[in-house]
Amino acid sequence: MTHAGDLERMLVADYMHPGILAVAPETSLADVARMMVQHTIHCVVVLGEEAGADGWGVVTDLDLAEMAAAGSVEGSTAGGCAVGPTVVVHPGDTLAHAAQLMTENSVAHLLVAKAGPARPLGVLSTLDLARAVSGA
Repeated sequence: MTHAGDLERMLVADYMHPGILAVAPETSLADVARMMVQHTIHCVVVLGEEAGADGWGVVTDLDLAEMAAAGSVEGSTAGGCAVGPTVVVHPGDTLAHAAQLMTENSVAHLLVAKAGPARPLGVLSTLDLARAVSGA
């Protein structure tokens, strides 16, 4: 079992999922949903024209559920759905810092990137944090 202080010593790099599945902003939400089902994932990264985090977005399974509940899936795009904050952490950041960012921003997925890259390296999710906390 992990103690509270352990997250201060555990690094994002050791618990993140390396690699991402990315789509263009104009990708339909139906296509995003198909990708999530096909790859059994909970989020897809939206890569826009701007370099760095300002051009990135994330569409999560909860975003899809909200759009479906509103009857807004048909005709919607990944770029139009990825409206929440895109929060970025670095591989060398601690899991304690990542957990703090998740709570402060009410997000379940953080993009992992090196300082200044053109593309994200991977994703850290709340399930990854749960794995660390459980000691698994």
